[in-house]
Amino acid sequence: MARTVQIWREVGPPAPMLATSAEAAAVNLADEGLLFEQKFDGIRAIVTVDPRHPVHEIHLYSRNGNDKAPQFPDIVRALRDLAGQLNGPIVLDGEIVALDGRGHPTSFVALQSRMHLKGARDIDARTATVPTALIAFDLLREGHEDLRPLPLAARRARLEHLLHVRTSERLREGAYVAGDGAHLLALAAREQWEGVIVKHADAPYLSGTRSRTWRKVKLQKRATLIIGGFTAPRGTRPVLGALMVGSHADARGQAARIARGSRASLCYAGNVGTGFSDATLDDLRQRLTPLVTATSPFVDPPRLRGAQWVEPRLMCEVQFTEWTPDGHLRHPVFLGLRHDVGTEAGDAPAPPAAAPQDGALQRPDLDALVATLQRLEDSGRDGTLTLSDGTLEVSNLRKIFWPASGLTKGDLLRYYARISPWILPVLRDRPLVMKRYPNGVMGKAFYQQRAPDTVPPGARVELTDEDEDGPLPRLVGGSLLTLLYVAQLGAISLDPWFSRVGSPATADFVAIDLDPMPGVPFSQVRDVARWVHEALAALDIPAAAKTSGSSGLHIYIPLLEGTSYESGQLLCQIVATAVASQHPRVATVERSVGKRGRTVYVDYLQNVEGKTLACAYSARASTFAGVSTPLRWDEIAEDVRPEDFTVDTVGARFATTGDLWNPVLEGPPVDLHAVLDRLQRR
Repeated sequence: MARTVQIWREVGPPAPMLATSAEAAAVNLADEGLLFEQKFDGIRAIVTVDPRHPVHEIHLYSRNGNDKAPQFPDIVRALRDLAGQLNGPIVLDGEIVALDGRGHPTSFVALQSRMHLKGARDIDARTATVPTALIAFDLLREGHEDLRPLPLAARRARLEHLLHVRTSERLREGAYVAGDGAHLLALAAREQWEGVIVKHADAPYLSGTRSRTWRKVKLQKRATLIIGGFTAPRGTRPVLGALMVGSHADARGQAARIARGSRASLCYAGNVGTGFSDATLDDLRQRLTPLVTATSPFVDPPRLRGAQWVEPRLMCEVQFTEWTPDGHLRHPVFLGLRHDVGTEAGDAPAPPAAAPQDGALQRPDLDALVATLQRLEDSGRDGTLTLSDGTLEVSNLRKIFWPASGLTKGDLLRYYARISPWILPVLRDRPLVMKRYPNGVMGKAFYQQRAPDTVPPGARVELTDEDEDGPLPRLVGGSLLTLLYVAQLGAISLDPWFSRVGSPATADFVAIDLDPMPGVPFSQVRDVARWVHEALAALDIPAAAKTSGSSGLHIYIPLLEGTSYESGQLLCQIVATAVASQHPRVATVERSVGKRGRTVYVDYLQNVEGKTLACAYSARASTFAGVSTPLRWDEIAEDVRPEDFTVDTVGARFATTGDLWNPVLEGPPVDLHAVLDRLQRR
C-alpha cells in the first residue's frame, strides 16, 4: 500500500474544511466560477472507506473526532456495499441527515433522537423509525492519491465518476448548480432549507481551515407571535427565564380548534429564552405583570414548573431556524416587541429608547469610575455603573480573588478601568474565550465559550463558529462595558481570538509561546526569547514580546491582511524548530510533556482558529496576580521577572513606558512571500 494511504490510517482522517458566514447580497449569484449547494441540517462527517478482507473498514468521523459509525448502521451497510466495488480506500466529506416520510433530508431535531444512542437494540429500533442517509459532496482521497490540492471542480468530477450508479437511498451524492445561485436561493426559500453553501470551483480543499472560498448563506425565518406566559428565572437571570409564545395557527398553518367563547385561543409554539438585555427584561416585567392570569391562553399548554400565564395582549418578533415536526420553534431568538401589529386586546405601548452606543470613557470619567468602584467596595455594597456605552450591575467587589496578596474583585475591575484606553484596541472586534474564576484563583474555574443568555445592553454578542448544536454566540471585545462585564463574571484574563469576528479564517498576528517546564528559571526563558528574536530579525520579521503574566513569554508577529492561520503557523514552526535544533539542551518543540525535560517548550501550535492566549495588558490568574506586560527587546537581556509586573504595581511602569504594544502591532506586518524568498536564497 502506498505511503500516503498508510499515513491517514495512522494519524486519522483530515479535519473538515469549514465555511465562513455571508449574506446573500455579498455573493455574485450569477458567477460561473461558483458552485451552489444545499446546506443540510445534519452531522458533518469525514468518511473513510477501506475495502479490506474479510470485513471492510468504515468510519464516520464527526467534527469532534468521534466515530459515529456504530450509531448509523444503515449508512455503514451502504458504504460496505460501495467498498465491495472499490479498488482501494477512499475518504469522503459529507453530511449525515435524517429523512422524512418522502425520503427527503429533514430537520436536525429528528437526527438528535439517534445521536446519543449506544445499545444495539435501541439503535436498530430507531433506525426503523428515523432513517438516515449520507450525502457526499467532496472526495478527498482515492486510492493512494491525495485529491485535496485539486480544484473543487476536479474533485467533484472524480466524485461523480466514483459514485456513478453506486448511490442508494442511504448513500447519495450532493447536487449542485454552477453560476445560478438566484435559482437555488429561490428553491431554498420555497423548500424551507436551512441555507445554501457557495464554493469557488477552482479552490483546493483546506483541511481544518475556515476559508472564504466556502461561504454559507443561512436563511433565517421570522415570525410575529403572541406572548402567552413566561417561565421562572434561572441562575443569575432576573425577572423571567423565557417567554412562552404561540399563534392562532400551528406550524402547518392549521387554525386552532377552539370552543366558542373559550379563552384558550393559541397553539403553543415554544419558549424564547435568548436575545434579551437587562433593559429588555425590565421592560417586559413592567408590561407583563399587569397581564398575569391564572388561566392558560394556550390550546395545548406546556407542563412547566413555575410557568406564569398572561393575557395574550403582547406580540413579539422572533427569529428562528425552522419549525420542528411537533410545531415548535427551533433556535428562537427574541428580536423585540411588535408595536405595529395588535392582537384582539389592542396594541402594546412603545418601549423606551435604547441607550447610546459610545466608545471608552475619557480619562477624567475613568478616574470617576475608579472612585465609584472604590466607594462601592469600601461600603460593601453592590451597585450600577453608568458608562458611555450602557449600564452595568457589579457585585461582590470585596471578594478576595488573589489570597496571596489580598487583591479583590474590585481591584480587578479598577485595574481594567484604568488600562482600558490601551487594552480596548487589543480586544476590538475579537471574540473572547472566558475562563471564569467566580471564587478567585484558588477556587474552581471553568471555561465558557458561549455568551450568557442575558447580557447588558451595549455588550456585543455575535454568532461565530458552529458546533454540532449550531452557531455559537460569543462576546466580542472593544467596549468598556464588555471589558468590565467580563471581569464582573469572574473572567480574570482576557483571551481574544487572533482574528476578527468579520474575518475568522485569517489571522492578524501569530504567536510563539515560550512555556518553561517545572524548575526551569525565567532567565532560561529570556535566553530562548532572544534566540527567537535573532532568528526573526535575520529574516526582517517584526515582532513584539510580552510576559505571559505567569511563568513564560509570548512573542507576537503581525501578519499581512488576508494571511491564513495555516501560513502563519508554518512560519512559527520554522522559527521554533530552528531555535530548538540550535539549542537542544535549553529549548524544545517536543509535544509530549514527559519528554521535554528541563527545557523551555517553544510552542507554535496555538496558531489555530479559535485558540487563544491572554492578550497584552491582561490580568492573569497566577498566584502573584501577574499582568501580561509588553517588554522592549533590550529589557529581555535584563534581569526582569514575571513577578515584577502585577495588578497593583504595573500602573507606575505604564505611566513611564507608555503603550509599548499597539504601536508595534499596528506597524508594518510580515509579508510571508518575501520571507520565503529570503529563505530560498539562503
